[in-house]
Amino acid sequence: MAKRDYYEILGVGKTADDKELKNAYRKLAKQYHPDANPGDKALEAKFKELNEAYDVLKDGQKRAAYDRFGHQAFEGGMGGGRGGGAGFGPEFNSSMSDIFEDLFGDFMGGQRGGQRGGRGRGGSGATRGSDLRYNMEISLTEAFSGKTAQIRVPSSVACEVCHGSGAKPGTTPKTCTTCNGQGSVRSQSGFFTVERTCPTCQGRGQVISDPCSNCGGQGRVQKERTLSVNIPAGVEDGTRIRLANEGEAGLRGGPSGDLYIFLSVRPHEFFQRDGADLFCKVPVSMTVASLGGDIEVPTIDGKKARVPVPEGTQAGKQFRLKGKGMPVLRSSQHGDMYIQVAVETPVNLSRKQRELLKEFDQEARNNSPESEGFFAKAKSFWDSFGS
Repeated sequence: MAKRDYYEILGVGKTADDKELKNAYRKLAKQYHPDANPGDKALEAKFKELNEAYDVLKDGQKRAAYDRFGHQAFEGGMGGGRGGGAGFGPEFNSSMSDIFEDLFGDFMGGQRGGQRGGRGRGGSGATRGSDLRYNMEISLTEAFSGKTAQIRVPSSVACEVCHGSGAKPGTTPKTCTTCNGQGSVRSQSGFFTVERTCPTCQGRGQVISDPCSNCGGQGRVQKERTLSVNIPAGVEDGTRIRLANEGEAGLRGGPSGDLYIFLSVRPHEFFQRDGADLFCKVPVSMTVASLGGDIEVPTIDGKKARVPVPEGTQAGKQFRLKGKGMPVLRSSQHGDMYIQVAVETPVNLSRKQRELLKEFDQEARNNSPESEGFFAKAKSFWDSFGS
């Protein structure tokens, strides 16, 4: 079953800020919480779904990836908060900790919040790089056989001088003294504790007093890279290929993002594609269609196929060539190729050809059953109106 949109689950728009997300989450979490609805499996499932949606949208990096690629951004386990097993599995229990922190963290003196800041914003100050998109156009024959392509991608790469740290060689980033490396500071206001991003290190937990002159303290520089992309046989228009860790380099030694190759397949001069099947419209002369014969047609692998045309073949007749279509992605199977006959009416007739056709028409008897049957039915139709 298709997964619901995360914004729809939380009941907010795509422009919702962190405060709106948190308020919507709190309201629904209290409504669906298993402790408030013991034994209700339907609400338990909604609670898990809500937890997963909020776990993604509250994280800036995950939210950016979701906004760009939807649920596909988290294929292979990248998504957050999927509960598993009977009752509550370990992933669900881990997310439960975040739930109670988000709901009640402000009333617990900030202890858990400080620990969480050390894992997230604080520490090394590293930030994951952005994902990149590359559009590639290939031919239908390349989609049939597959290929290895070389592409040039302009992106950010780790600085070779400072090795991604952002600090001048021989020096290291220092722990921020304002937040003690946590990336956030807390202040007490009566009964409430307010947490905000550290103004000194902007949430990174570290301060670079002597930045690298090559990258200006960013830990990365702009560079065009040449990458090899393996395109498997059988890809279709719109196929997406993910190259892990080939996106933009992370800030100050953070992990790189991913590179997504989006494929588009050019139209072919002979073939139209429908899944793994190919269709080819072939003109056939009136004499061959009438008397029968053989025709040679091209196949997608660059070879020829001989197709027998029976006597009396009508326009639109299809002939199937089994296994002559496109390969099915990641399998040994192939689709079929269909030849559609288009009977061609002769043009530029000579005087003798005209005379022969007139003579044939005068001698014709029951040679065109479809047209004779159609006009017989049409005559009955007109007669029913008394005309």
